[in-house]
Amino acid sequence: MSSAAEQETVAGQGGRPATALNGAPRAAPAAAVPVWPGAPTPLGARFRVGPDGVAGTNFALWAGGAEAVELCLFDEEGTERRHRLTELTHEIWHGFVPGVMPGQRYGYRVHGRWDPWTGGRWNPAKLLLDPYARAVDGDFSLPPEVYGHVRDWPQQQVADTVRDERDSAPYVPKGVVVHDDAPDDEWADDRRPKTPWADSVIYEVHVRGFTKLHPGIPEELRGTYAGLAHPAAIEHLTKLGITAVELLPVHQFAHEDHLLRRGLKNYWGYNSIGYFAPHAAYAASGTRGQQVGEFKRMVRALHAAGIEVILDVVYNHTAEAGELGPTLSLKGIDNRGYYRLQSDARRYADYTGCGNTLHVVQPHVLRLITDSLRYWVTEMGVDGFRFDLAAALARSMHDVDMLSPFLAVIAQDPVLRRVKLIAEPWDVGSGGYQVGAFPPLWTEWNDRYRNAVRDFWRHALPDVREMGYRLSGSSDLYAWGGRRPYASVNFITAHDGFTLRDLVSYERKHNEANGEGNRDGTDDNRAWNCGAEGETDDERVRALRRRQLRNLLTTLLLSTGVPMLVAGDELGRTQRGNNNAYCQDNEISWVDWGLLQDPGWRALFDLTSRLIELRHRHPVLRRRAFFSGRAHSADGLRDLAWFTARGTEMTERDWYAPAATVGMYLSGRDIPGRDERGAPILDDSFLAVLHAGERPVSFVLPGPPWAERYEVVVDTSREEQSEAPGVTHRAGAAVTVPARAVLLLRVVG
Repeated sequence: MSSAAEQETVAGQGGRPATALNGAPRAAPAAAVPVWPGAPTPLGARFRVGPDGVAGTNFALWAGGAEAVELCLFDEEGTERRHRLTELTHEIWHGFVPGVMPGQRYGYRVHGRWDPWTGGRWNPAKLLLDPYARAVDGDFSLPPEVYGHVRDWPQQQVADTVRDERDSAPYVPKGVVVHDDAPDDEWADDRRPKTPWADSVIYEVHVRGFTKLHPGIPEELRGTYAGLAHPAAIEHLTKLGITAVELLPVHQFAHEDHLLRRGLKNYWGYNSIGYFAPHAAYAASGTRGQQVGEFKRMVRALHAAGIEVILDVVYNHTAEAGELGPTLSLKGIDNRGYYRLQSDARRYADYTGCGNTLHVVQPHVLRLITDSLRYWVTEMGVDGFRFDLAAALARSMHDVDMLSPFLAVIAQDPVLRRVKLIAEPWDVGSGGYQVGAFPPLWTEWNDRYRNAVRDFWRHALPDVREMGYRLSGSSDLYAWGGRRPYASVNFITAHDGFTLRDLVSYERKHNEANGEGNRDGTDDNRAWNCGAEGETDDERVRALRRRQLRNLLTTLLLSTGVPMLVAGDELGRTQRGNNNAYCQDNEISWVDWGLLQDPGWRALFDLTSRLIELRHRHPVLRRRAFFSGRAHSADGLRDLAWFTARGTEMTERDWYAPAATVGMYLSGRDIPGRDERGAPILDDSFLAVLHAGERPVSFVLPGPPWAERYEVVVDTSREEQSEAPGVTHRAGAAVTVPARAVLLLRVVG
């Protein structure tokens, strides 16, 4: 047997190869304070007053299969004191330590068999973050000491099987004990907006990127929760008219090693490691528990402005990556219990593209996720969640299963079933694309809407039928099982991909700043640069781009479903063609507030705000039920009708042909449901004409029973919309629709 094979065998049996790195942590002296038995619930570190009125903290950690657990407490100088937890109840190690107060930093060392071949990766040399830590203090760095295996082992094919016994404590952040028992009146003045789904307008926003350059926010608050709570930030949101912010990940996350080595960081935050802790780097007030209070104050400030808070959450994987990744928390607590492993248990099942996948069918993993979700709702005040790669959470053993334990638990949970739930309905595994398949409780990001609208406005849609479905609520995807049009979260851009301005300025990605040779990011952008790649001084190209932006925003905000905007798109924010700016914590990603000083970009903001206000004012634009397309009155008027440029209703043949022009008639007479007092809901009727052709088109306005006259409400060919209202046309007249423009006309007779 070769020496490498011998080392493999020794490592697999839990022994330490003779050539393994030494430097194992010296056992700390026993602490003078005794550890009382404590309680196995709740999990985590919970400060309380114990028996005999003694204050302290109860620690409880689920560590299935572990042989021993040490609680490690750190003083202000970083000196570590260890306490062996001897009480074990249903695989939960627990103990109460008198005198441990809020602000105390801590972690765990978990002992067990080192046997990567069967999935066992216990290594007490590695300090582990409590999965239930309410706050985290310190930054993650990723030197070799943070890895459970010898990272630079000469035989790389077996490197992950050789245990590294160097102490990781100096290089990893610690959990912080937080005073969880909030006073009864903490949320007394909070009023959740509880905006109905049909009335919602979502604004995807990055806490740091939105506030970092805002001139109205004090410099010391920029990039923080307090910055987002500042009146200057909230004023922009209220002027725009959005009803909910969807925050990119704010769970504590770590930066990947390959980014740190290139001098970059994970900016988006889709690399979670603490599901209860607000990301400490976004706190202005401190990281010894103060971040919790700051986050709560932010939520209250947004609620006071009528704005809901939705969190983008990443429960599908963690920052520990695959077998070659660091040991930060779950991997060292119980690797086999927390992660999906392949039949070769040394390897991880990866449905996320990030190296690992949480094993959600395991009861303790499901408990971790649902405990976290309930915590953010009941104690942190949030109003809903957008689940990254939600299909990975819906997998039972291997396949996506809409009766999976995760979805079943959410459906019956008295707290979680009442909040907003948004699925990113896909993952990277086989059968992972599940758009339209999630159960009625859920809404979904609808990427088919994104693709259709992008293709229509670059005049590349093979047939107009796809556009018709997307504009009217995607009934082909969601009209089943009691689902409603608002099951579709309509978006044209998201954090992942081009900004709206870049969508009309670039056809190719320009991700060189990421340091990956421009290989990262999608090549399927469905973009059109309007005749020049990137920024240009050609005023004709620039004017066309601004018009295309108006077309895209108008289409989004007139479509049935729930619109989602990305922060800065209403200002013309650019990422300079980078369609994967996940590692760009700089001006590439931050919102440039100076754009508001440019009259052209200010006009785009004004149009966006006006369209949102129009949507709020007219229920016909935010229907709670699908269109029927059938006549409900003797005159033959239907709730939805489609017209060609000739003014005739579209035929089956028209639907299956490409078209540059489509007219959509929305009747305000046939809106299902009743208002709060039981009265029928009546509204104006509208005709939206969308024309993607490069030349003007003559469009014949439909006559009775559709209308007698029409008034122009929006004309995207105009930079300033104040000129458009008041212009009227009689039914039957042929109006000229300018090249690449949207006309929205209100029926006035």
